[in-house]
Amino acid sequence: MLAILEYKAGNQTSVRRALDHLEIPNIITADPEKIAEAKGLIFPGVGAAGSAMDELLATGLDQVIKDHVAADKPLLGICVGCQILLDYSVENDTEALGIVPGECVMFQPTMKDESGDPIRIPHMGWNKVNLVKDCVLFDGVDPDSEFYFVHSYFPNPKEKYVIGTTRYGLTFCSVHGGPGLWATQFHPEKSGRPGLQVLKNFYRYCQEEARAE
Repeated sequence: MLAILEYKAGNQTSVRRALDHLEIPNIITADPEKIAEAKGLIFPGVGAAGSAMDELLATGLDQVIKDHVAADKPLLGICVGCQILLDYSVENDTEALGIVPGECVMFQPTMKDESGDPIRIPHMGWNKVNLVKDCVLFDGVDPDSEFYFVHSYFPNPKEKYVIGTTRYGLTFCSVHGGPGLWATQFHPEKSGRPGLQVLKNFYRYCQEEARAE
């Protein structure tokens, strides 16, 4: 069973549909006991960093996430869930979870695309992820695959946590973390077959970790 964190930040239903399609058992929950029982945790989200962190703090789910990571249990952050794993987000001047060193910053309208035109903000559409280090999430994924993005802010973790990058106005980190703790700025649940493979690989990792205990 995978737990999908419920913290009023949206997007949980889309993740559940993708997991259901893959026949991966899952539950949307804010219950700490159910999260503790799950093989892994998916931490999705859309919207603003400030309101997302307010909800986590108000419900105590911030500590649930930290305890989950401290126990070396697998976690996958998505979009806002990717951004607020960092120390800080300039969106709403938000002190975030501080699990991965770094901050979340904003695209600037002065940035140019590859044709020299100003980029559109938010970044919305399909782009490649260029891996800078091996990652089991991308096992079986064609390197030329594109993933779906929709965001105005992007993660800027310390370099050693950067796993993959994407080009949009600049080269930004689109996947960060380390073994068992991953975060994607793109939405795997909305990225067709490549995204489904990422989710499948995450579940497989969770199963392997559970068997190793």
